[in-house]
Amino acid sequence: MCTNTRINIFRFGDWIFCGRHAIMKETIRIVTKGKVYSIMNFHEQAVELVKKMTLDEKISQLRYDAPAIEKLHIPAYNWWNEGLHGVARSGTATVFPQAIGMAASFDPDLLWCVADAISTEARAKYNGYKQFGSTGIYQGLTYWSPNINIFRDPRWGRGHETYGEDPYLTGVMGCAFIEGLQGDDPTYRKLDATIKHFAVHSGPESTRHEANVEIDRETMDDTYLWAFRYCIEHADPSAVMGAYNRVNGEPCCGSETLLKKILRDEWDYRGYVVSDCGAINDINENHHVTFTRAESAALAVNNGCILNCGGAFRSLGQAVEEGLITEETITNACVKLFEARFRLGMFADDCPFDKIGMEVIECDAHRAINRRMAEESVVLLKNDGILPLKKEIKKLAVIGPNADDVSVLLGNYNGYPSRYSTFLRGLQDAFDGEIIYSKGCHPFIDAAANPWMEDLTREAVLAAKRADAVVMFLGLNPSMEGEEGDAFNGANAGDKVDLQLPLSQKRLWKAVRGTGKPIIFVNVSGSAVDLRDQNKYASALIQCFYPGAEGGAALADILLGKVNPSGKLPVTFYWSEESLPPFDDYRMEGRTYRYLREKPLFAFGFGLSYTTFEAGEVKRGMENEITVTVRNTGDRDGMCTLLCYLRSDGRPELNRQLAAFQKTFLKKGEEKQLHLDLCPEILEQFPDQDAVEILVEV
Repeated sequence: MCTNTRINIFRFGDWIFCGRHAIMKETIRIVTKGKVYSIMNFHEQAVELVKKMTLDEKISQLRYDAPAIEKLHIPAYNWWNEGLHGVARSGTATVFPQAIGMAASFDPDLLWCVADAISTEARAKYNGYKQFGSTGIYQGLTYWSPNINIFRDPRWGRGHETYGEDPYLTGVMGCAFIEGLQGDDPTYRKLDATIKHFAVHSGPESTRHEANVEIDRETMDDTYLWAFRYCIEHADPSAVMGAYNRVNGEPCCGSETLLKKILRDEWDYRGYVVSDCGAINDINENHHVTFTRAESAALAVNNGCILNCGGAFRSLGQAVEEGLITEETITNACVKLFEARFRLGMFADDCPFDKIGMEVIECDAHRAINRRMAEESVVLLKNDGILPLKKEIKKLAVIGPNADDVSVLLGNYNGYPSRYSTFLRGLQDAFDGEIIYSKGCHPFIDAAANPWMEDLTREAVLAAKRADAVVMFLGLNPSMEGEEGDAFNGANAGDKVDLQLPLSQKRLWKAVRGTGKPIIFVNVSGSAVDLRDQNKYASALIQCFYPGAEGGAALADILLGKVNPSGKLPVTFYWSEESLPPFDDYRMEGRTYRYLREKPLFAFGFGLSYTTFEAGEVKRGMENEITVTVRNTGDRDGMCTLLCYLRSDGRPELNRQLAAFQKTFLKKGEEKQLHLDLCPEILEQFPDQDAVEILVEV
């Protein structure tokens, strides 16, 4: 036996396993110090373990809240955990910008660092929790992130969980996040990443449990499935989560087309599939595809959805009795789930991640990564020269309900930072002059219609009049856009009915604008908002997606010129909701930069800097490589993001399609030659690749 072979010892009762990395296909028996060991790969270890289980025990392990099996020394394990932009729902953690904000960075290398930090904190939490003998909900190693659905309509409440509207950007950022979560250890996975929600799932939230999306395969491949396939082929995510809705009549969590024909057969995916929570019950209760839970559970497992968030799989025993599913199918599902647990090192004596301690939570290194990501997520949309703030501005009025609101830092599916910087606090700490603060109004309740409420509009006007300039923090908050059940607008289940600012904020904006003072308008939201009036009258306009615990400090440094903004919009900002197709129409015509026929208010990929950049002529080399020279033509150092698009007369319905991007730092006057590879999967979408036009923007 090779001396450098890694041996991992597992004990279940009287049986001892000594496992290797999964590349080993055969089983070898060796003798060490008089004891016989069996060297197996993770699959074989799982097979041997599951052999010792009864049918009921195997069924119990297909639930997200898998109970202990004491005779086999298997502790209880809860598969449900969240890590969208930090370890979520498990107490204190580093809270990074919401996913849509990280997408605005167009920086997959930095996103990898974020995900690596998240997985380190996740391991620390798990190592602490398992000392109690089991792990509960939000305490395990199987993370149901990232959300790689396409943000096709700005009214969708959960769009801020995604990486925006472009399939290629979503795929690249999704891969970086998956790889950062799962790690690069040759034997063990640091965490399991789960890409969701498969598939054609982008709202409306109010009908998601019963909706049937009729969509052609070309649109599915071009938009809704593209990032899933890209992430599977390039990053090997451990799991896929099915969606609530039906696609062409089939419930996603029991779809033969999606889970067997596409995921397994066409894409050769070998990970496991988990249902969204309660989605199996929906199959009979809301979709009415089946009549009973037993039928729904059997349909799901038979088609490859083997882990149930919910209680439907408790009926699998009945399904076996009724001949709806075989015990062999259940056995194979159980083996696959235990293979994942073995690969996570749950039963190992030498998993390197077991040494990670709680001291990594919110450590200085993670806070530094968080600060950098918050800075890169801010998008400057307009600047008449007021920014960076000049020394002549001695008094600054900070106005708006989002100025000192912690919730707009955190987004949703979040943890809780012990240290954080709201926008107000960030400016108070960084600005040398006087800060005059007024909340100005309630985020969405209009005081004019509620005479018993305090009305802070006059206070805001007085604050503005006293100041040299005003920074207004308006927009949305996570209670106004989110997942069904999380947002206050229950009738819309977290979706927005329009793109308008609430009436309370419109009144405040109009009153402060009436003072004539220069206004820096900061829209804080997880989605596009109608900013026509602000674009017309504000001196500067900034989009700040929910920016995480360091958001206030990061934005203050940008306003003061300590940091040069570099964010780009990962979504289109439309003129209004009137130009959008119906929300429940999943066709792409008239949506996103790829298919929009009118000029938007702000385009996908738009974002200003305090300096200027130029891109030279595109030179195409061997295969898919292109070379472009970029230059900083301004008087400040800054990060330059080169975006490369393709267009072709052979696809007249498609305006253009992002196919490559690269972010690089340039000192003032500096010039660099960038080498990029056009995405071959994007090129394949064009019938005549030699006739494809390459467009670049900086």
